[in-house]
Amino acid sequence: MVEHDLSVGSPDLDAVFGAIADPTRRSMLMSLASRPLSVGELAAPFDITLAAASKHIKVLERAGLIQREVQGRTHRCRIQAAPLHAGLEWMRYYERFWSQRLDALEALLVAESTAAKPTRGKARSASRPTKKRTSR
Repeated sequence: MVEHDLSVGSPDLDAVFGAIADPTRRSMLMSLASRPLSVGELAAPFDITLAAASKHIKVLERAGLIQREVQGRTHRCRIQAAPLHAGLEWMRYYERFWSQRLDALEALLVAESTAAKPTRGKARSASRPTKKRTSR
């Protein structure tokens, strides 16, 4: 199992989040999830040059998200999902953090709501005194 540094400012996390911040690179990763593709196949859905596609691929490579293999003159790219796991673990930490905070807030609101509700009998007598009927 690969250990990842989940601390703030981790170069690995910075590279992963930087790489997936761009919609073109996210789309490339989605395409690679199904099968390895050439640089030309990765560039095809976009209105970009092969040089621009290669720059996107280099960012993904530096983040460790893809591996490029050269087969003759063809460069084939394959996804490497392990670095995404480090990002997921970082987000899970904060999901647990916020879930705990929201649970505490909910408990506080329920306690305040329960304390603010008067009981039925006491509420009526406190808000409206009953009049004694006199017979004439």
